[in-house]
Amino acid sequence: MVNLTRIYTRTGDDGSTALGDLSRTAKTDPRLAAYADANEANAALGVAVACGSLPVDVRTVLLRVQNDLFDVGADLATPLQESYEYPPLRVKEEWVAELEADCDRYLAPLEKLRSFILPGGTPGSAYLHVALTVVRRAERSTWAAIEAYGTEPGTTRGEGGINPTTARYLNRLSDLLFVLARTANVEAGGDVLWAPGGGREQDPSRR
Repeated sequence: MVNLTRIYTRTGDDGSTALGDLSRTAKTDPRLAAYADANEANAALGVAVACGSLPVDVRTVLLRVQNDLFDVGADLATPLQESYEYPPLRVKEEWVAELEADCDRYLAPLEKLRSFILPGGTPGSAYLHVALTVVRRAERSTWAAIEAYGTEPGTTRGEGGINPTTARYLNRLSDLLFVLARTANVEAGGDVLWAPGGGREQDPSRR
């Protein structure tokens, strides 16, 4: 159980921070950047959920995802090891499969997309587009951490690699958020479509 009795500890005042295995690393560590971006993505989703314009079933999916993202961050913060006294929770392929199933379910009733779309429409859709961009950044940061640390377990604290399933989870989540952003605009008339050249080609008077 989590028991937060004090928020500030002063232990990070030297530019370092503790990882999930209690080893310490610099706050500029690519591993830390990855889980910080996952945390930011979670916050962006919280804004989307709180805005009040998303369908109830979409909010239910996003609440599950928010819990997952907390676990993604914890996974990224805990180096892989060959053995553990207390095995940590790791992101699983089943979670990725759930996202794919959600993508298929919400995409099925949508109109076929024949153009790029713009972020906007309803507040919920716009917020989901913002969350989508943060999730994509979190995925890029995760791949950067994988490049730095690999995916193999270590034998001592702080030396293990990254669980690559975290990156796959974030990749599928970005797909799902794109679909849900479209879903959030259905009742408002559908997608906000991109107009090449800002509409100048369709309207010569705007050139």
